[in-house]
Amino acid sequence: MTDEAVAAPVSAECGRETLLAHPTRSRARAALRCRANWYQLVRFGAVGASGYVVNLAVFALTSNAAGAHYQVAAAVAFAVALANNFAWNRQWTFKARDGHAGFQAARFFVVSITAFGVSLVVLTLLVESLQLAKLPAQAIAIATATPLNFVGNKLWSFRT
Repeated sequence: MTDEAVAAPVSAECGRETLLAHPTRSRARAALRCRANWYQLVRFGAVGASGYVVNLAVFALTSNAAGAHYQVAAAVAFAVALANNFAWNRQWTFKARDGHAGFQAARFFVVSITAFGVSLVVLTLLVESLQLAKLPAQAIAIATATPLNFVGNKLWSFRT
């Protein structure tokens, strides 16, 4: 089968063993041709969008209504969105119900805290150096860390 948009064969078989059969350089290309990976990315994006809304709502409530410092508000918002995203990604995005939830949660936390670190650096730079308003800066910071988050969770947390 061929995907006309990119004129590359789309593989129905794209399991771990199939991808590992390719030389390292062509694994990425093989993964990109796997339709299931694209569907997974769309689901990850939908879960991320819900987490994004949760994150921004909690950030706004914590920083504006409660008067917390913006970095504290970012940490609280991250924790609430983390729980939301783990549940949805485990059950729906990666369908990783067979794996041990505790191990998956620990790995998900490591990937997420790494992505949070990246987003916190971006947030701080945007607010302190560029004088950007805090809420739009938080939105940009979250978007900046998303690719790292997807790849880390796909390849390590849920290993699909």
